[in-house]
Amino acid sequence: MSKRLIGKFIFAISGVFLMSQAYALDAPTGSVVLRVTGHITQTNVGDEAHFDKAMLEGLTQRTTQTSTPWHDGVVRFEGPLGRAILDAVGAEGEQMRVIALNDYSSMVPASDFYEHDVILAMSADGQPLRIRDHGPLFIIYPFDENPALLNEEVLTRSVWQVKQIDVE
Repeated sequence: MSKRLIGKFIFAISGVFLMSQAYALDAPTGSVVLRVTGHITQTNVGDEAHFDKAMLEGLTQRTTQTSTPWHDGVVRFEGPLGRAILDAVGAEGEQMRVIALNDYSSMVPASDFYEHDVILAMSADGQPLRIRDHGPLFIIYPFDENPALLNEEVLTRSVWQVKQIDVE
């Protein structure tokens, strides 16, 4: 093998190694708000990924102004993009079981997070979402931007009081 080919091989291997480290997760320093489990490649507590509020705020954020069946009028929701969370944990599944604090769960296709600007809302109209306000995390689809999303199937995926995402 030529030295040039060996050099290219070493460069390619080091690039793969660096890319695999790009999403290394630090351990949370605050209270855990979200656990991501299942088919993920990036973890920080055993075989799970735990996020505190600051970690979630460090991911790509989005503001979605939309009406929902659970609110009066249009509400401004803010939080990390769902796909940013999946990318951060190296999610490798096609489905997610999203679990709420009361153990309600719903199956959500991972593709929803990539095809739509779905967020895990942490605030509504500038106020942090408390448990009594559907928080601390509430899956919000951009219903007003895409009215076709406002259907029974997608509404059941709009889990509030999210505590865990299990990637399957």
